[in-house]
Amino acid sequence: MSLTLQESDKRASENEHNNLLEITNLKKHFPIKDGVLQRNVGYTKAVDGLSLKVKRGETVGIVGESGCGKSTAGRTIIRLYEPTGGKIIYKGNDITAIPERKLRKIIRKDIQMIFQDPFASLNPRKTLKKTLIEPLHAHNLYHNTKERTDRVKELLEIVGLSASYINRYPHEFSGGQRQRIVIARTLSLEPELIIADEAVSSLDVSIQAQIINLMKDLQEKFNLTYIFISHDLSVVRHICDRVAVMYLGKMMELADKEALYDEPLHPYTQALLSAVPVIRKKGTFKRERIVLTGDLPSSSNQPTGCVFHTRCPLAMGICKEKTPVFKEARPGHQVACHLY
Repeated sequence: MSLTLQESDKRASENEHNNLLEITNLKKHFPIKDGVLQRNVGYTKAVDGLSLKVKRGETVGIVGESGCGKSTAGRTIIRLYEPTGGKIIYKGNDITAIPERKLRKIIRKDIQMIFQDPFASLNPRKTLKKTLIEPLHAHNLYHNTKERTDRVKELLEIVGLSASYINRYPHEFSGGQRQRIVIARTLSLEPELIIADEAVSSLDVSIQAQIINLMKDLQEKFNLTYIFISHDLSVVRHICDRVAVMYLGKMMELADKEALYDEPLHPYTQALLSAVPVIRKKGTFKRERIVLTGDLPSSSNQPTGCVFHTRCPLAMGICKEKTPVFKEARPGHQVACHLY
């Protein structure tokens, strides 16, 4: 039975209200300087027209090979990098051009980031107590040192560490333990959205599983929303609800993980997934490996038309001339490709 216009508008309104974050045509271009006078001779288009909606409580993965702009996208969303263009709407408010002094009051507490290297994320001269109290003090949370200390002990136990570690230094912990400390610091301000940039890539496989399971447990317990940035497609499939594929600063494909992994539409996504190791059951066909030719083009001198056409095994004449529109090819499955 078809929906009436009013019912359709109501459902669309409910979906919009359910979106915690809406990114529209986000761009981050870094200027290229040259010569004695350091004049601007061009731009590196690290992120070039990213659009994405993130619902409350879900985990959206951003994947792609090194240099595709996924980490830059995460840092631009949280405004560690100032966007060159586009809009970032958080809880209905446009935070794209808010001054830094106001930004701290509005969203710094609500949006946090987990960085790739837990060894570089912690100050080696500070104990865990000082490290975890610092954000509480900066945002004037809790009334005195005792309450803040109790909160630090609570955070350590939440991430699976003993409260007795409070006076230890980062060098006394393993990589997995350090990442737990980083997660504890992230949780200290009770955020709603966490951007995890390669949060487990520097850890051993067994430790990766522990951290991923911890993040899933914390999401359920505190109703967290994640943007999970990674090059590891196996990890992304385990933790994410939807997956976005980036190439050379642009969005290539976006879909639920089941649809993306079972029936990828974009040739680039198909090539990425063909490289993921799988255990093949007896009697099943061996999956064909798709090897892309050529090198990743420079983001400062992008190809005309579709940026992927120089390496695409299915490229057509139109791919060199016209940029494909990022559109819905199937219900809930968007792709930027002239094949659809």
